[in-house]
Amino acid sequence: MEVTEGDVTVEVPETRHGASEGTGEGVFFNPEQELNRDLTVAVLRTWAERGYGDRGTYLDAMCASGVRGVRAANAGWDVTCTDIDDDATALAARNLDRNGLDGTCERADANPHLYRHHYDVVDLDPFGTVAPFLDAAFDGTAELLCLTATDTAPLCGAHFESGVRKYGTVPRNTDFHPEMGVRVLLSACVRTAARHDVAATPVFTHATSHYVRTYLAVESSATAANERIDDLGHVDWCRRCYWRDHERGLIADPTDACPNCGHDAVTAGPLWLGATHDADFVAAVRERVDESMGEATKAERLCDRLEAERHDPTHYDQHELYGNWGEPAIGMDDFLAALRDAGHPASRTHYGGTTFKTPASVAEIRDAVA
Repeated sequence: MEVTEGDVTVEVPETRHGASEGTGEGVFFNPEQELNRDLTVAVLRTWAERGYGDRGTYLDAMCASGVRGVRAANAGWDVTCTDIDDDATALAARNLDRNGLDGTCERADANPHLYRHHYDVVDLDPFGTVAPFLDAAFDGTAELLCLTATDTAPLCGAHFESGVRKYGTVPRNTDFHPEMGVRVLLSACVRTAARHDVAATPVFTHATSHYVRTYLAVESSATAANERIDDLGHVDWCRRCYWRDHERGLIADPTDACPNCGHDAVTAGPLWLGATHDADFVAAVRERVDESMGEATKAERLCDRLEAERHDPTHYDQHELYGNWGEPAIGMDDFLAALRDAGHPASRTHYGGTTFKTPASVAEIRDAVA
Protein backbone atom coordinates (compact mmCIF):
# COMPACT_ATOMS: atom_id res chain seq x y z
CA MET A 1 0.00 0.00 0.00
CA GLU A 2 1.02 3.64 -0.41
CA VAL A 3 1.58 5.92 2.58
CA THR A 4 2.16 9.66 2.49
CA GLU A 5 4.20 11.27 5.25
CA GLY A 6 5.28 14.87 5.03
CA ASP A 7 6.11 15.59 1.40
CA VAL A 8 6.94 12.02 0.39
CA THR A 9 4.88 9.00 -0.65
CA VAL A 10 6.30 5.54 -0.04
CA GLU A 11 5.31 1.95 -0.70
CA VAL A 12 4.98 -0.11 2.48
CA PRO A 13 3.72 -3.62 3.21
CA GLU A 14 0.14 -4.10 4.34
CA THR A 15 0.10 -4.02 8.14
CA ARG A 16 -2.05 -6.74 9.68
CA HIS A 17 -4.52 -5.27 12.18
CA GLY A 18 -3.28 -5.82 15.72
CA ALA A 19 0.18 -6.97 14.63
CA SER A 20 2.98 -6.00 16.98
CA GLU A 21 6.33 -4.60 15.95
CA GLY A 22 8.64 -7.19 14.48
CA THR A 23 5.98 -9.87 14.00
CA GLY A 24 4.96 -11.54 10.76
CA GLU A 25 6.83 -11.90 7.51
CA GLY A 26 8.17 -9.28 5.14
CA VAL A 27 9.46 -5.77 5.62
CA PHE A 28 8.04 -4.10 8.70
CA PHE A 29 6.36 -0.68 8.75
CA ASN A 30 4.99 0.90 11.93
CA PRO A 31 2.38 3.60 11.23
CA GLU A 32 2.30 4.50 14.94
CA GLN A 33 5.84 5.88 14.69
CA GLU A 34 4.80 8.78 12.44
CA LEU A 35 5.17 11.26 15.32
CA ASN A 36 8.69 9.93 15.87
CA ARG A 37 9.52 10.40 12.18
CA ASP A 38 7.92 13.86 11.98
CA LEU A 39 10.05 15.01 14.89
CA THR A 40 13.13 13.43 13.32
CA VAL A 41 12.67 15.60 10.23
CA ALA A 42 12.23 18.70 12.41
CA VAL A 43 15.37 17.81 14.40
CA LEU A 44 17.37 17.30 11.19
CA ARG A 45 16.22 20.66 9.89
CA THR A 46 17.18 22.30 13.17
CA TRP A 47 20.56 20.60 13.28
CA ALA A 48 21.43 21.90 9.82
CA GLU A 49 19.86 25.35 10.00
CA ARG A 50 21.07 26.46 13.43
CA GLY A 51 24.74 26.02 12.62
CA TYR A 52 25.23 22.70 14.41
CA GLY A 53 26.31 21.15 11.12
CA ASP A 54 25.61 21.21 7.40
CA ARG A 55 23.17 18.85 5.74
CA GLY A 56 25.76 16.10 5.56
CA THR A 57 25.65 12.33 5.61
CA TYR A 58 22.80 10.46 7.28
CA LEU A 59 22.57 6.72 7.93
CA ASP A 60 19.22 4.97 8.37
CA ALA A 61 20.89 1.90 9.83
CA MET A 62 17.85 -0.40 10.02
CA CYS A 63 15.83 1.06 7.22
CA ALA A 64 13.02 -1.50 6.67
CA SER A 65 10.74 0.30 4.17
CA GLY A 66 13.17 3.23 4.10
CA VAL A 67 10.52 5.78 5.06
CA ARG A 68 12.79 7.48 7.58
CA GLY A 69 15.70 7.65 5.14
CA VAL A 70 13.45 8.90 2.33
CA ARG A 71 12.19 11.71 4.52
CA ALA A 72 15.76 12.61 5.52
CA ALA A 73 16.77 12.67 1.84
CA ASN A 74 13.80 14.92 1.10
CA ALA A 75 15.10 17.26 3.83
CA GLY A 76 18.37 17.56 1.91
CA TRP A 77 20.59 14.97 3.58
CA ASP A 78 23.00 12.62 1.80
CA VAL A 79 21.28 9.39 2.80
CA THR A 80 22.45 5.81 3.12
CA CYS A 81 19.90 3.11 3.97
CA THR A 82 21.10 -0.25 5.27
CA ASP A 83 19.35 -3.37 6.50
CA ILE A 84 20.20 -7.06 6.87
CA ASP A 85 17.14 -7.89 4.74
CA ASP A 86 17.61 -7.70 0.95
CA ASP A 87 13.87 -7.06 0.51
CA ALA A 88 14.11 -4.05 2.82
CA THR A 89 16.98 -2.38 0.99
CA ALA A 90 15.30 -3.05 -2.36
CA LEU A 91 12.09 -1.44 -1.11
CA ALA A 92 14.01 1.53 0.32
CA ALA A 93 15.70 2.01 -3.07
CA ARG A 94 12.34 1.98 -4.85
CA ASN A 95 10.93 4.49 -2.38
CA LEU A 96 13.83 6.88 -2.92
CA ASP A 97 13.43 6.53 -6.69
CA ARG A 98 9.67 7.09 -6.72
CA ASN A 99 10.21 10.41 -4.89
CA GLY A 100 13.01 11.48 -7.26
CA LEU A 101 15.58 11.37 -4.47
CA ASP A 102 19.18 10.16 -4.45
CA GLY A 103 20.52 7.77 -1.88
CA THR A 104 22.54 4.62 -1.34
CA CYS A 105 20.85 1.39 -0.28
CA GLU A 106 22.83 -1.69 0.64
CA ARG A 107 22.52 -4.89 2.62
CA ALA A 108 24.65 -4.52 5.75
CA ASP A 109 24.71 -5.42 9.41
CA ALA A 110 24.63 -2.20 11.43
CA ASN A 111 27.53 -3.00 13.78
CA PRO A 112 30.30 -3.88 11.31
CA HIS A 113 29.04 -1.20 8.92
CA LEU A 114 29.41 1.51 11.58
CA TYR A 115 32.93 0.37 12.42
CA ARG A 116 33.90 0.69 8.74
CA HIS A 117 32.01 3.87 7.83
CA HIS A 118 31.37 7.21 9.50
CA TYR A 119 28.36 9.51 9.14
CA ASP A 120 27.47 12.95 10.40
CA VAL A 121 24.12 11.65 11.66
CA VAL A 122 23.28 8.03 12.52
CA ASP A 123 19.71 6.87 13.18
CA LEU A 124 19.08 3.55 14.95
CA ASP A 125 15.55 2.20 15.36
CA PRO A 126 15.91 -1.53 16.14
CA PHE A 127 13.31 -3.97 17.40
CA GLY A 128 13.70 -3.69 21.17
CA THR A 129 16.96 -2.73 22.83
CA VAL A 130 19.61 -0.47 21.30
CA ALA A 131 22.26 -1.79 23.71
CA PRO A 132 24.03 -4.16 21.26
CA PHE A 133 24.56 -1.29 18.80
CA LEU A 134 25.81 1.51 21.05
CA ASP A 135 29.57 0.87 20.81
CA ALA A 136 29.51 0.77 17.01
CA ALA A 137 27.14 3.74 16.88
CA PHE A 138 29.44 6.01 18.86
CA ASP A 139 32.37 4.83 16.76
CA GLY A 140 30.56 5.67 13.52
CA THR A 141 28.78 8.94 14.42
CA ALA A 142 30.45 12.31 13.94
CA GLU A 143 27.76 14.79 15.06
CA LEU A 144 24.33 13.48 16.07
CA LEU A 145 23.13 10.04 17.16
CA CYS A 146 19.37 9.39 17.01
CA LEU A 147 18.06 6.39 18.97
CA THR A 148 14.68 4.73 19.49
CA ALA A 149 14.36 2.15 22.26
CA THR A 150 11.13 0.15 22.44
CA ASP A 151 12.11 -2.19 25.31
CA THR A 152 10.51 0.01 27.95
CA ALA A 153 9.90 -2.79 30.48
CA PRO A 154 13.65 -3.46 31.02
CA LEU A 155 14.43 0.26 30.90
CA CYS A 156 11.77 1.13 33.49
CA GLY A 157 12.65 -1.71 35.88
CA ALA A 158 9.52 -3.79 35.24
CA HIS A 159 11.78 -6.53 33.82
CA PHE A 160 14.54 -6.01 36.35
CA GLU A 161 17.09 -8.67 35.37
CA SER A 162 16.83 -7.78 31.69
CA GLY A 163 17.40 -4.11 32.50
CA VAL A 164 20.47 -4.90 34.59
CA ARG A 165 21.86 -7.24 31.95
CA LYS A 166 21.34 -4.98 28.92
CA TYR A 167 22.07 -1.55 30.36
CA GLY A 168 24.61 -2.21 33.10
CA THR A 169 22.61 -0.38 35.73
CA VAL A 170 20.03 -1.06 38.44
CA PRO A 171 16.59 0.11 37.22
CA ARG A 172 13.62 0.36 39.58
CA ASN A 173 9.91 0.15 38.84
CA THR A 174 8.75 3.44 40.35
CA ASP A 175 5.86 5.89 40.09
CA PHE A 176 8.07 7.89 37.68
CA HIS A 177 8.75 4.82 35.51
CA PRO A 178 8.80 6.60 32.10
CA GLU A 179 11.56 8.89 33.29
CA MET A 180 13.38 5.96 34.87
CA GLY A 181 13.49 4.45 31.38
CA VAL A 182 14.80 7.68 29.87
CA ARG A 183 17.56 8.05 32.43
CA VAL A 184 18.61 4.39 32.28
CA LEU A 185 18.96 4.67 28.49
CA LEU A 186 20.87 7.95 28.67
CA SER A 187 23.17 6.54 31.35
CA ALA A 188 24.07 3.61 29.13
CA CYS A 189 24.67 5.95 26.19
CA VAL A 190 26.88 8.34 28.16
CA ARG A 191 28.95 5.52 29.67
CA THR A 192 29.36 3.75 26.33
CA ALA A 193 30.39 6.95 24.56
CA ALA A 194 32.90 7.77 27.29
CA ARG A 195 34.69 4.46 26.68
CA HIS A 196 35.47 5.84 23.21
CA ASP A 197 36.57 9.25 24.61
CA VAL A 198 33.33 10.68 23.24
CA ALA A 199 30.92 13.00 25.05
CA ALA A 200 27.23 12.31 24.42
CA THR A 201 24.87 15.16 25.29
CA PRO A 202 21.08 14.77 24.96
CA VAL A 203 19.52 17.70 23.11
CA PHE A 204 16.01 16.30 22.66
CA THR A 205 14.47 13.29 24.42
CA HIS A 206 10.90 12.11 24.83
CA ALA A 207 9.11 9.04 26.18
CA THR A 208 6.03 8.48 24.04
CA SER A 209 3.69 5.54 23.33
CA HIS A 210 5.86 2.78 24.78
CA TYR A 211 9.18 3.94 23.35
CA VAL A 212 11.99 6.33 24.24
CA ARG A 213 13.47 8.54 21.53
CA THR A 214 16.64 10.55 22.12
CA TYR A 215 18.98 12.70 20.04
CA LEU A 216 22.54 12.92 21.32
CA ALA A 217 25.08 15.53 20.25
CA VAL A 218 28.41 13.76 19.84
CA GLU A 219 31.79 15.36 20.61
CA SER A 220 35.15 13.60 20.40
CA SER A 221 36.74 14.82 23.64
CA ALA A 222 37.96 12.89 26.67
CA THR A 223 37.62 16.01 28.81
CA ALA A 224 34.00 16.55 27.77
CA ALA A 225 33.30 12.83 28.27
CA ASN A 226 34.57 13.16 31.86
CA GLU A 227 32.13 16.02 32.40
CA ARG A 228 29.22 13.86 31.24
CA ILE A 229 30.27 11.10 33.62
CA ASP A 230 30.02 13.67 36.42
CA ASP A 231 26.27 13.89 35.69
CA LEU A 232 25.71 10.22 36.49
CA GLY A 233 24.44 9.17 39.90
CA HIS A 234 21.80 7.36 41.90
CA VAL A 235 18.21 7.90 43.01
CA ASP A 236 16.78 6.62 46.32
CA TRP A 237 13.02 6.03 46.37
CA CYS A 238 10.37 4.93 48.85
CA ARG A 239 7.70 2.50 47.68
CA ARG A 240 5.26 3.60 50.36
CA CYS A 241 5.20 7.42 50.33
CA TYR A 242 7.09 8.14 47.06
CA TRP A 243 9.84 10.13 48.77
CA ARG A 244 12.95 10.32 46.63
CA ASP A 245 16.42 11.84 46.66
CA HIS A 246 19.39 11.77 44.30
CA GLU A 247 23.16 12.04 44.50
CA ARG A 248 25.79 12.31 41.77
CA GLY A 249 28.64 9.81 41.66
CA LEU A 250 29.25 6.33 40.28
CA ILE A 251 29.51 4.80 43.74
CA ALA A 252 26.11 4.39 45.39
CA ASP A 253 25.51 5.45 48.98
CA PRO A 254 22.07 3.90 49.51
CA THR A 255 19.50 5.22 51.97
CA ASP A 256 18.21 2.20 53.87
CA ALA A 257 15.11 3.77 55.43
CA CYS A 258 12.90 6.54 54.07
CA PRO A 259 13.39 9.69 56.18
CA ASN A 260 9.76 10.64 55.53
CA CYS A 261 7.90 7.49 56.63
CA GLY A 262 10.57 5.03 57.81
CA HIS A 263 9.76 2.40 55.16
CA ASP A 264 12.54 0.57 53.31
CA ALA A 265 14.03 2.59 50.45
CA VAL A 266 15.46 1.26 47.19
CA THR A 267 18.27 2.65 45.05
CA ALA A 268 18.50 2.91 41.26
CA GLY A 269 21.57 3.71 39.21
CA PRO A 270 23.85 4.78 37.84
CA LEU A 271 21.32 6.99 36.05
CA TRP A 272 21.77 10.09 33.93
CA LEU A 273 20.91 12.96 36.30
CA GLY A 274 21.59 15.81 33.89
CA ALA A 275 19.23 17.57 31.50
CA THR A 276 17.46 15.28 29.03
CA HIS A 277 16.95 18.10 26.52
CA ASP A 278 18.13 21.57 25.56
CA ALA A 279 15.16 23.96 25.85
CA ASP A 280 16.43 26.31 23.12
CA PHE A 281 16.97 23.39 20.75
CA VAL A 282 13.47 22.06 21.50
CA ALA A 283 11.98 25.48 20.76
CA ALA A 284 13.81 25.55 17.43
CA VAL A 285 12.55 22.05 16.58
CA ARG A 286 8.97 23.19 17.19
CA GLU A 287 9.43 26.00 14.68
CA ARG A 288 10.51 23.47 12.06
CA VAL A 289 7.41 21.31 12.38
CA ASP A 290 5.21 22.07 9.38
CA GLU A 291 1.62 21.48 8.31
CA SER A 292 2.57 18.71 5.88
CA MET A 293 3.35 16.48 8.86
CA GLY A 294 0.55 14.14 9.85
CA GLU A 295 1.32 14.50 13.55
CA ALA A 296 2.15 18.21 13.47
CA THR A 297 -0.25 19.13 16.26
CA LYS A 298 1.04 16.41 18.57
CA ALA A 299 4.63 17.31 17.72
CA GLU A 300 4.11 20.99 18.52
CA ARG A 301 2.33 20.20 21.79
CA LEU A 302 5.09 17.82 22.81
CA CYS A 303 7.71 20.47 22.09
CA ASP A 304 5.75 23.06 24.07
CA ARG A 305 5.57 20.78 27.09
CA LEU A 306 9.18 19.66 26.78
CA GLU A 307 10.58 23.18 26.41
CA ALA A 308 8.99 24.23 29.71
CA GLU A 309 9.87 21.02 31.56
CA ARG A 310 12.25 21.41 34.49
CA HIS A 311 15.44 19.34 34.67
CA ASP A 312 14.91 17.73 38.08
CA PRO A 313 16.02 14.07 37.88
CA THR A 314 12.55 12.65 38.66
CA HIS A 315 8.91 13.62 38.32
CA TYR A 316 5.81 13.05 40.42
CA ASP A 317 2.37 11.88 39.37
CA GLN A 318 -0.26 14.00 41.07
CA HIS A 319 -2.90 11.25 41.00
CA GLU A 320 -0.46 8.75 42.53
CA LEU A 321 0.23 11.17 45.38
CA TYR A 322 -3.43 11.88 46.07
CA GLY A 323 -4.22 8.18 45.88
CA ASN A 324 -1.52 7.56 48.44
CA TRP A 325 -2.95 10.30 50.63
CA GLY A 326 -6.48 8.91 50.29
CA GLU A 327 -7.86 12.19 49.00
CA PRO A 328 -9.47 13.40 45.73
CA ALA A 329 -7.06 15.29 43.48
CA ILE A 330 -7.54 18.98 42.78
CA GLY A 331 -7.08 20.50 39.31
CA MET A 332 -3.52 20.53 38.01
CA ASP A 333 -3.42 24.28 37.47
CA ASP A 334 -4.56 24.92 41.06
CA PHE A 335 -2.16 22.26 42.31
CA LEU A 336 0.87 23.81 40.58
CA ALA A 337 -0.19 27.30 41.65
CA ALA A 338 -0.28 26.15 45.28
CA LEU A 339 3.24 24.75 44.97
CA ARG A 340 4.54 27.97 43.46
CA ASP A 341 2.75 30.11 46.04
CA ALA A 342 4.56 28.09 48.71
CA GLY A 343 7.89 28.96 47.09
CA HIS A 344 8.50 25.73 45.19
CA PRO A 345 9.30 25.97 41.45
CA ALA A 346 7.19 23.51 39.45
CA SER A 347 6.40 22.56 35.88
CA ARG A 348 4.29 20.05 34.03
CA THR A 349 6.10 17.27 32.20
CA HIS A 350 5.59 15.47 28.90
CA TYR A 351 5.33 12.09 30.67
CA GLY A 352 1.57 12.40 31.31
CA GLY A 353 -1.24 14.83 31.94
CA THR A 354 -0.96 14.63 35.73
CA THR A 355 2.85 14.57 35.99
CA PHE A 356 4.98 17.42 37.28
CA LYS A 357 8.49 18.31 38.39
CA THR A 358 9.56 20.24 41.45
CA PRO A 359 12.57 20.22 43.75
CA ALA A 360 10.14 20.07 46.70
CA SER A 361 10.02 16.93 48.83
CA VAL A 362 6.89 14.83 49.27
CA ALA A 363 6.35 16.40 52.69
CA GLU A 364 6.74 19.92 51.29
CA ILE A 365 4.33 19.13 48.47
CA ARG A 366 1.78 17.82 50.97
CA ASP A 367 2.07 20.94 53.14
CA ALA A 368 1.78 23.24 50.13
CA VAL A 369 -1.48 21.77 48.84
CA ALA A 370 -3.09 20.78 52.13
